[in-house]
Amino acid sequence: MSDFHGVFPYLVSPLDPDGTVRRDVLARLCEDLIVSGVHGLTPLGSTGEFAYLSSAQRMAIVETTIEAARGRVPVVAGVASTSTLDAVAQAKAYQTCGADGILAILEAYFPLADAQVESYFRAIAEAVDIPVVIYTNPQFQRSDLSLDCIERLAGHPRIRYIKDASTNTGRLLSIMNRCGDAIRVFSASAHIPAAVMLIGGVGWMAGPACIIPRQSVALYDLCKDGLWEEALALQRKLWRVNEAFARYNLAACIKAALGLQGYDVGDPVAPQKPLSTEERKAVEAVLREIQ
Repeated sequence: MSDFHGVFPYLVSPLDPDGTVRRDVLARLCEDLIVSGVHGLTPLGSTGEFAYLSSAQRMAIVETTIEAARGRVPVVAGVASTSTLDAVAQAKAYQTCGADGILAILEAYFPLADAQVESYFRAIAEAVDIPVVIYTNPQFQRSDLSLDCIERLAGHPRIRYIKDASTNTGRLLSIMNRCGDAIRVFSASAHIPAAVMLIGGVGWMAGPACIIPRQSVALYDLCKDGLWEEALALQRKLWRVNEAFARYNLAACIKAALGLQGYDVGDPVAPQKPLSTEERKAVEAVLREIQ
């Protein structure tokens, strides 16, 4: 379970209107994703709306995912906070619960210098005995991970992966050139996964894999086999999903798509709003095109 690679869907967080986690819906989604061939599951990523959930809701999401996985694929649980102490407590709790890895996310209200950013991720890695994936998404975060900071963190024995959602694929190559095998790179849906695989990525962690798991696994397999012409043809087809994401709220888009596929995952957490009727029709058209 310590070697992470391939397709890790960022799971949605299905909720009732009163905030109760729909454990049965999440468990069914996890089961179907595993049957579809995904290589791991990531609860509490961006698609999981971690920033909108209480600690009890987050724990219910992680527990349900681990129970549903039953050890068949690794579960890499998202840890996010503005506070180092709180992040460390989350990481310890999720490891105790049975998580196979931690996706470490730094939220920030006030800007932070490199030293403080680095100390946050180091504290999480020191608190657990499982691999840590550091996550950076400068579009939504006030504090980013600089290349120098990433290079230093790559020296920690448990910080073994990075998931970068910067949209700058050249930055991924810079990380690979600087860090070598010390840290492995996962693509985000903001990048073109096949292109990231071509330059040395190990897979992708992304929301779209929730709604197109079979196609995502097929793309990964083509890349791993070096069948780049076929991989790029499939990638061009699947890119329509990423284009839809760029137009609409991330969680609302994925939840609407899953609803169309028969999963009663509910609406995005308020004050986010669900897709309109016209927007749902646009997502439905994309799903029809890529089947």
